[in-house]
Amino acid sequence: MSVTLMLRRCFCCFSASTASSSNSTKKKPLVFLGTPQVSVKVLDALFAASESLDSMFEVAAIVTQPPSARDRGRKVVRSSVAQYSLDRGFSSELIFTPEHAREEMFLSQLRSLHPELCITAAYGNILPSKFLKIPIQGTVNIHPSLLPLYRGAAPVQRALQDGVKETGVSLAFTVRALDAGPVIARERIEVDDNVKAPDLLDSLFDLGSKLLIHELPSILDGSARIRAQPQDESKATVAPKIVPEEAWLSFDQKAIVLHNKVRAFAGWPGTRVRVQVVDMANSQQNVIELKIISTRVSGNLSIPGSEADDVTFIDGALAFPCSAHTALEVLEVQLPGKKVVSAAAFWNGLRGQKLKKL
Repeated sequence: MSVTLMLRRCFCCFSASTASSSNSTKKKPLVFLGTPQVSVKVLDALFAASESLDSMFEVAAIVTQPPSARDRGRKVVRSSVAQYSLDRGFSSELIFTPEHAREEMFLSQLRSLHPELCITAAYGNILPSKFLKIPIQGTVNIHPSLLPLYRGAAPVQRALQDGVKETGVSLAFTVRALDAGPVIARERIEVDDNVKAPDLLDSLFDLGSKLLIHELPSILDGSARIRAQPQDESKATVAPKIVPEEAWLSFDQKAIVLHNKVRAFAGWPGTRVRVQVVDMANSQQNVIELKIISTRVSGNLSIPGSEADDVTFIDGALAFPCSAHTALEVLEVQLPGKKVVSAAAFWNGLRGQKLKKL
């Protein structure tokens, strides 16, 4: 055999070996889908894990809701996920913002990435069957409830509204039915009686981030799919989207029900009441709207000389009489267009005028 032929064979063997080694160590592409600030927590955890020396994956693309008009100025701004990704230097060409996940151009872009896995965390867009067929290992969702409980758009808010003492986060495969896919893992958390929805949501997505990173190896090697547990449909409950009309408080309910609603609707849409301000000196009456910011519950309300609809000031709080002789004690309020103030500051501003619930 000639020296030239031997060298050619050796080179070919070396090239094949190098290519094989390169392919075996190539990181698997993941696509992340999320939109609000809580999603950033998950994406940040994924970026951090992908940068470790023994990481099996990389974030190949990011999908988020398109820029939208926000606040009073209606300024069009990027989603929290898009802004965070750009700030850390992620390529804008790999940040996709389709109006709908069924758009053919978007699906074509996704297919070209050959994603091993898609991960969703508060993305806010329905994923069609065409999408779900693209990633090799499927799509996994972080859902802030103990599935099958509280499937739907507002799991944290509805759980707080119900006054639950325990909730959690679930990691589940995505199927066409809403939040009904097999569950890979769950983590539980106790619920404080005064925690508000934004804080609980933040805690749950922090917990969900850790759960995702822990389970990723088994998801990527396919073993999570085998051990994932189907949900018990007989125990399923729903968490429908909140609408602004639900913001009003009705004092013919017990104080604890209203307190839970204030906690659940904190942030958006908030909770509101209409009250009557009565000037006893000239018998003038004026109806105002108050946004209720924070509350506590009082039982066995009995105030000598007060009428059933009188709002009184006790221990730094506005006491609204409720059913079953309970009272909702309001600690902070906000008038339309004004800053949040304490109940004491608001009460002092009345300057002796009476306050009545409507």
